[in-house]
Amino acid sequence: MNFIKKYFKLFIGIGALLLVLVVFFFAQRSGALESGSLQDWRSASLDRRVAAAQILTGADSNIDLLVACIDKMATLPDSSEMTVRDAASLCRTGIKLKENL
Repeated sequence: MNFIKKYFKLFIGIGALLLVLVVFFFAQRSGALESGSLQDWRSASLDRRVAAAQILTGADSNIDLLVACIDKMATLPDSSEMTVRDAASLCRTGIKLKENL
């Protein structure tokens, strides 16, 4: 009987540890879109994209153009490792250059 109790406790302990690890893993993945990669950007909803663009720029002007630019960059090959922050910076610089010409 002690043999069964010992292994039952061990089984419950390992199960609890695995559950904590899985919850921790998924909690890390649900971070802010602004610091995520373009792969995260593609899978996000339009509302989250617009909110992230507003946070990154701090302004409401040209948000639709910025979101469209980052969407375009996300479709480029080998762009999934690039961060959303870097892509937004490049797009914002391009928008400012276009406005000044």
